[in-house]
Amino acid sequence: MHGDRYRGASDTAIRHHYDLGNAFYELWLDESRTYSCALWDGPGDDLASAQRRKLAYMAEGARATGAGRVLDIGCGWGGMLRHLVEEQGVGRVVGLTLSPSQRSSIEEWADDRYDVRVQNWADHEDGGYDAIVSLGAFEHFARHGMSRAERLEAYRAFFRRCRGWLPPGGRLALQTNVAGRARPLDRRAVGDMMFIIEKIFPESVMPPLSEVVEGAERSFDVVTVRNDPDHYARTCRAWHDALAARRAEAEREVGTEVVADYLRYLSACVRQFERRDLGLARIIFERV
Repeated sequence: MHGDRYRGASDTAIRHHYDLGNAFYELWLDESRTYSCALWDGPGDDLASAQRRKLAYMAEGARATGAGRVLDIGCGWGGMLRHLVEEQGVGRVVGLTLSPSQRSSIEEWADDRYDVRVQNWADHEDGGYDAIVSLGAFEHFARHGMSRAERLEAYRAFFRRCRGWLPPGGRLALQTNVAGRARPLDRRAVGDMMFIIEKIFPESVMPPLSEVVEGAERSFDVVTVRNDPDHYARTCRAWHDALAARRAEAEREVGTEVVADYLRYLSACVRQFERRDLGLARIIFERV
């Protein structure tokens, strides 16, 4: 364990976003409720297929196929957990989330092969995993306002813990948003970023890709890395359109203000990924 200074976004901040109610997210995510960037294949692809392709890509990159025990850090509503057990033949999966509603949702269908815990990775004491996956959680492992040195120490702490949970040659498959650095943000992009920080993801921060890689040094080797901002623009557009199509139902679940905020947030994300203000990194790390 390490101190609160490097624990990332608080439990309260995470629940602000993810505990709006499972029914709300069911309206606009795919049937697996996978809330991270899909992996698209051609113009005729659909969201559900693209999400299944992403799950397979990350699981196979982690060498999780046929593994005895796999950890999913930031397991969401259990899409990856289910894929690991049902499609990859994993014997037992452990999922970590900070959202009680997500755990409750998984427990509605999970059997004894699934162990889902409301727990920060920093408090997780188990080991003996054959592989680790983490999709869309790394953005919460440091807090908005931290210095670069503080962010790096938080990331190093995470990677050290993952290294300790894996055998030599074990892999970590990580997917995270990353901050673009190719050009300065325009005024609209700055406004969008501040809106998302204040209203949608309080306390979280988008790391530059360089900080992710530097944080993993001396714990992991980088096997592969790809940046797919176009894939996330397309994913966010699909989510936006699905939410807009069911706006009246969504408003009955969470209210008009929340739905308006989410439509703005998803539209802003489309623009940010199209402009390369944000990237989407999929990185396979290997313990050496």
